[in-house]
Amino acid sequence: MVKPVNLGDAVAREGDRDAAALIDLGGEAGPRTFSFRQIDQMSDALARGLLARGLARGERVAILSANRAEFLVSFLATMRAGLVSVPINFKMPRDTIAFMLQDCDARLALTDAARAELVPDNIAKAIFGRGGADGFSALMDPGPFAVTVPGEGEPAMFLYTSGSSGVPKGVVLSHQSHLWVLDARGRRPGDAQRVLVAAPLYHMNGLATSQITLYFHDTIVLLPSFTPASYIEAASRYQCTLLSSVPPMIAMMLRERELLRRHDLSAVKLIRMGSAPITQALIDATRQVFPNAEIANAYGTTEAGPVVFGPHPRGLRQPDLSVGYPHPGVELRLVDGDTMNAAEGVLHMKCPAQMNAYHKRAEATRKATTADGFYVTGDVFRRDADGFYYFVGRADDMFVSGGENIYPVEVEKMLERHPEIHQACVVPVPDEIKGVKPVAFVVRAAGSILTEQAVKDFALANAAAYQHPRRVWFVDELPLAGTNKIDRRALLTRAAAVPQDAS
Repeated sequence: MVKPVNLGDAVAREGDRDAAALIDLGGEAGPRTFSFRQIDQMSDALARGLLARGLARGERVAILSANRAEFLVSFLATMRAGLVSVPINFKMPRDTIAFMLQDCDARLALTDAARAELVPDNIAKAIFGRGGADGFSALMDPGPFAVTVPGEGEPAMFLYTSGSSGVPKGVVLSHQSHLWVLDARGRRPGDAQRVLVAAPLYHMNGLATSQITLYFHDTIVLLPSFTPASYIEAASRYQCTLLSSVPPMIAMMLRERELLRRHDLSAVKLIRMGSAPITQALIDATRQVFPNAEIANAYGTTEAGPVVFGPHPRGLRQPDLSVGYPHPGVELRLVDGDTMNAAEGVLHMKCPAQMNAYHKRAEATRKATTADGFYVTGDVFRRDADGFYYFVGRADDMFVSGGENIYPVEVEKMLERHPEIHQACVVPVPDEIKGVKPVAFVVRAAGSILTEQAVKDFALANAAAYQHPRRVWFVDELPLAGTNKIDRRALLTRAAAVPQDAS
């Protein structure tokens, strides 16, 4: 295999060039299939067109769209041309979208029709699926293209963080950083895979999965967005072998019992869940529906890439709730106060996938990076005697109730061991005595009539008393943020609006 030097050029050139690279279930028409040859031709044509429009090396091109073929082509072409690709989370508030577009100094926004009006008037745009002067097709200039050779550390893309603790930050990632990711991840042995992607392409989960799939000559089955029904139907119709997901997506899918019963999902051999915590209850329920599939619990960050953990060097089986053993190309340490190699603490990591910086945020970059070059993830992990790592929770999600540290994820894992609890989310609310106290939102299992008191009793019997939720609200489903993770902020707002007693 000839190694690409430009991340936009990381499309398989060996094997059948006319094989299906992408089955696109979005866009204006029905399903569209694109070969590896067509993906390359379209990417080259757009790269030529972008430069013909006068864009200069290093300038930023934003992509504001639901998942579709043109999104991936735009992502590849921008980088091939020596420009910087900036996928934008269109589910953010309008003012936040405008901030990201201005913050990255976008020269051009490539957008679908549904999101076009979110682009401020002072930024030029081209619209997918449309002809005319402002149409995407007007940018295409078919013909051969000599891919730009980037310098060491030259930016390939900006990915904006979700902004959970302030305005979003643009993570600057180089070509070399994510070319390393492609080689470090590697490919599972066996026949060609069909990989279902429903996570948004503006997020590392969906984007990195798509890059890896194209790089190793497998096929992406791309949904415009996630719904349980469309996810099940696409997995069955296209006989997908690998499901790429965030845990709440799988939890929502498992509730669709009748749909699951009617569809053939026997082709699924691997379910990869990442970007959010996973529970034993979810793993067990997934195994019941997919008894022949391996379940992979993955971990990664926007700032340092999706390759952090891997198999154990002694061949030990990875425990269900572990994210694995440190990848040989990654340096890790757990930091607890002054202890730099603790058994539990905040994860620091150093690897070739690490970001250059946060765009225009020198102070934030300094806070996130140690003097010896480690990225401070803000995620708390513990390490067992065999060296396997386990996610405990976000350091900034942890809250103190009556002097006791509570990590919501740990309480949620405990609650979801109850056979009648399908999902749970724990958040803090103010309390005059304890400062704050935990409360829970619970999705009951199908047919359950579980009561609030029963949930409290289960928690008191299975965890420290201070961890039990003082109030429990039952909901039909947990809200999802734009990254398909549970929207904790929405639940915090909802809980805070309810008068609290002093229990």
